[in-house]
Amino acid sequence: MKIVLIYPSVGRKTETDYIHTWQMEPLTIAQIKSLLPDDVETVFYDDRIENIDYDTDCDAVMISIETYTASRAYSIAARFRKRNIPVICGGYHPTLFPEEVKQHCDAVIEGEAEPVISDVLNDLKKDRLKNKYRQKRCSIDSIMPDRSIFENKRYMPLSLVESSRGCPYNCGFCSVSAFNKRQYRVRPIDLVIEDIKTCSNNKLFIVDDNLIADKQRAKALMRRMIPLNIRWAGQGSLHMANDPELLSLMKQSGCSLILIGFESLNRETLAKMDKEWNTDLGNTDRLIRNIHNAGIGIYATFVFGYGEDNEETFRRTYNFAMRNKFLFAAFNHLVPFPGTKIYNELNRQNRLIYDKWWLSPDYHYGDIAFYPPKNTAENIRHLCVKYRKKFFSMMSIIRRTSNYKANIQDWEFAPLYFAQSFLARKEIDMKLNLIMGDD
Repeated sequence: MKIVLIYPSVGRKTETDYIHTWQMEPLTIAQIKSLLPDDVETVFYDDRIENIDYDTDCDAVMISIETYTASRAYSIAARFRKRNIPVICGGYHPTLFPEEVKQHCDAVIEGEAEPVISDVLNDLKKDRLKNKYRQKRCSIDSIMPDRSIFENKRYMPLSLVESSRGCPYNCGFCSVSAFNKRQYRVRPIDLVIEDIKTCSNNKLFIVDDNLIADKQRAKALMRRMIPLNIRWAGQGSLHMANDPELLSLMKQSGCSLILIGFESLNRETLAKMDKEWNTDLGNTDRLIRNIHNAGIGIYATFVFGYGEDNEETFRRTYNFAMRNKFLFAAFNHLVPFPGTKIYNELNRQNRLIYDKWWLSPDYHYGDIAFYPPKNTAENIRHLCVKYRKKFFSMMSIIRRTSNYKANIQDWEFAPLYFAQSFLARKEIDMKLNLIMGDD
């Protein structure tokens, strides 16, 4: 049996115009590869960095879909189904919006693939594929990705590693919370260490939605990571800043950057997001200083459009980012992903500009898909772009080097700071107006 695995792109402006920040190994594909028995031949096409061979001979196609890639995925599926090749779809979007996805494929995996993949393969062999496969959450105690699927691909020199799944928090805009139902599961530390050792790169991104959700486990993991001589980045909440031992272990184990979702400086807006706890941890500037003093850079993310945001909101947020000299900052607009609390609220309030923005031919990457409370969608979009460009301006990049301990760190990290800053600056315009799906 031969199966084609496909990771679709959001869209492209030309056949060779790729977005470089999207050129990371898709861990999901390596995990699926590890679930397939040795007698199943696999071919993998990453639509973000290469063209798909639609004429390839195969018995089935498996596509991993996120909401942003749904339109493109449906176009890809249609071309294979036209040849009577069955298409199986899984991922976040099929789990949160299965009825839509069923219209474009032969089978949908709702939830995680690990518990059902053997059933899918058996039914495929017997030519009796069901239109839906779903089971309860599985254990992740034995998952070991097969990264051989990435051979000869032009990815960034960065490996992705999973230590845990889910997050105990329930932010209203988060598709991760909707997908995992606030369940938080961990891989055995021995397995995580073994996984890291198999990576071809010594630079890692730990994909956990909140790496420090269990602080004691995080400390135990980082103690084991210290001898591995790696650099890593990850995601976590501001809770880490009140724990000097944790910060020390993070740095000793190779942490150079941590992504923290500040989201808003307005407590009322944070309350609407179910994230008001973000302001209950103490003086924010002091907490940030604790992380920086540990020698760890911060990638700060902010979300606009939830509350009564205007230019003063953006200006205040920008000044906050510059005062704290963040390594990177993202000035993002709210994206109402299907299945999330905010999507359902906006739908009930008739505030969605598009019923299904991810399928609308009028929606382009970077557009606002809803009517903000006291502003226009176009103005929120304009302000997001304006302050992204301002943060990644030459003057801003230079000013933030004065946070030497966190942003420059050492001779190896300094070039990464400048390279990623200039890349982010360049790609602001590349991503704008990107057509979702096919042109």
